[in-house]
Amino acid sequence: MDLRIQRSVVSNLRTRPQSAEVGPFVAGFDAGTDSPFVNYATPQPGAAITAADVRALIEAFEQAGRKPRLEYVTSSSPGLEDLLLAAGFTVEARQEYLICTPQTLNAPPVPSDVTLAEARTDPDRADLAAATNEAFGAPAEASDADVARIRRTQDGGGIAVLARAADGERAGGGQAMTPQDRLSEIAGIGVREPFRRRGLGGAITAEIARLLFARGVEIAWLEAGGEDSWRVYERVGFAPAGRRLYISR
Repeated sequence: MDLRIQRSVVSNLRTRPQSAEVGPFVAGFDAGTDSPFVNYATPQPGAAITAADVRALIEAFEQAGRKPRLEYVTSSSPGLEDLLLAAGFTVEARQEYLICTPQTLNAPPVPSDVTLAEARTDPDRADLAAATNEAFGAPAEASDADVARIRRTQDGGGIAVLARAADGERAGGGQAMTPQDRLSEIAGIGVREPFRRRGLGGAITAEIARLLFARGVEIAWLEAGGEDSWRVYERVGFAPAGRRLYISR
């Protein structure tokens, strides 16, 4: 499973508008944002990596005007962390990823005063971006680049789901990345404060997984940002399957 997940991350970075092959690494850049969570690299699983490769990767990020950063499944490149630490990188987080299949999915009920639907128009995409930005502590607004990024993900086969209250107020949402090798990462699940603690995060996650499975995806995977979200995802049918490293310089 680790290798399948890592290969899917590599494939997704290669679909970015700006991607670069830097020796054994693949880097994805986005001119619309300098966020390190969007601009990062990952190693090709099983590739031999040297200190010179790491230096070349740092140079590629510097030329792009971005912070050198990587995300990867640790078992796919067991010696890489030591090379990165020696080059001045610092570990941001170590997290377990969780997976779900059509057989394990357990969809909870959607709160009665909320509807879930795919974001089909740019105004819906803007509302989705604004809602999830607010949920993660950023300004409750959406840029043209945010909207274009969501549209591009959907054009590639990914999914974007928006939650709205009965009065039309945006409540939250989430996305799934372009499927690769019948896998897709679910990410950015966010619920605005007035709508929390009602099961909406789990309902959004389950709806995105359901849509993925209906379109032929075999495995949905994600990461939990804390114990509360971990419990939510486990109730939906996700189970831990491996570890990933986040590291930057």
